[in-house]
Amino acid sequence: MSTILAMILAGGVGKRLSILSQLRAKPAVPFGGIYRIIDFTLSNVMNSEIGHVAVLPQYRPLSLVDHIGMGAPWDFNGRTRRINILSPSTGKKDSDWYHGTADAVRQNLDYVRNFGSKYLLLLSGDHIYRMNYNDMLAYHQEHKADVTVAMIRVPLSETSEFGIGMLNSEGRIIDWAEKPETPKSDLASMGMYVFSTDFLFDQLQKIPGDDFGHDLIPQSIADHNAFGYVFDGYWRDVGTLKAYWESNMEVFQDESKVDLKDWNVATNFDEEKRVGDRPPAFISQTAMVENSLIAQGCVIEGIVENSVLSPGVHVGPGAVVRNSIIFHDTTVGAGSKLDYCIIDKGVGIGQACRLGDENAGPDHLCLIGKRAIVPDAMKIGKFCKVYPLSDLNKHPSRVAEDFQEIGTPLL
Repeated sequence: MSTILAMILAGGVGKRLSILSQLRAKPAVPFGGIYRIIDFTLSNVMNSEIGHVAVLPQYRPLSLVDHIGMGAPWDFNGRTRRINILSPSTGKKDSDWYHGTADAVRQNLDYVRNFGSKYLLLLSGDHIYRMNYNDMLAYHQEHKADVTVAMIRVPLSETSEFGIGMLNSEGRIIDWAEKPETPKSDLASMGMYVFSTDFLFDQLQKIPGDDFGHDLIPQSIADHNAFGYVFDGYWRDVGTLKAYWESNMEVFQDESKVDLKDWNVATNFDEEKRVGDRPPAFISQTAMVENSLIAQGCVIEGIVENSVLSPGVHVGPGAVVRNSIIFHDTTVGAGSKLDYCIIDKGVGIGQACRLGDENAGPDHLCLIGKRAIVPDAMKIGKFCKVYPLSDLNKHPSRVAEDFQEIGTPLL
């Protein structure tokens, strides 16, 4: 019997990431040029030498399932290491399948029971961080806990976004509030738990609620041994566009705590037109690149500053890209200017376009959806949203003022 089973919840819709998650699950959103968000959790499991992991997808799972494949990039193949993707039961519509974190685990209790592990490590697939999960497991065992919640200190201004707990001197959780307006603590739940498996079975049968933070954890605090494991490393919930942009920008900063090589983050290089087989980036003699991350296969003939470019991006002569994130195989035409933009995969941006605003900042990012077409000389203002697959040649004018939504939302 294996001591611990890791289970990754990866079915989130990710509404706050807007059109970036309209055609893919939130954990499958690209990050840092060549990675996906879920790569960080999978790599943490790999680096913690946990041999068995189950992934629970749900919303738009195709790209996520393709990315994970058989788990080989994270060494989850072989007799003693494996990854299983557990498909949800079909409801009336996508969002009906799982009703919450506890419900997702409850619907897969047969898998957990048959696996027979003593502990269940429950993880989220949509955070950027590095952690050795064995330290948290050891803390759980040392305190003879029934459930241990990973927690991190956050600014008081952000506590309304999280479950907030108070700990006593022993580390026991003595108070809990889900997204409080008036917090009693700055310790936020990281959406990560260690459960003693028998305790989890018992609680999920007794407590009908669908969510751990709203239902199971408060009851566990009242009647059982619930402890908080305080994590002091880098951790980012990239569930908002601003947080996602900021975390990407931290990747290439000199003093950043995000060191992808040191973290030993693995990814699947055999997808995305075989990223691993792409040629080195080409930067022409007339180009200028400053303070940016440029992935393999890119062709830079213009100016790129303070930006993250995924494989296969082409920045044409005289084009300027600043403070932006551009996904795979997008073309920026000659003479175009982008500032504070996030551009999805396969977008065609024509010549002499103006996208975003140099004064916008990360609160007012311009978003261009997957495989959209932006014709020559088009101007799109700050905080605009172009839906995926939109052909703006059909737009009635070559101007989209600030705060507009353009194109047709996908069903």
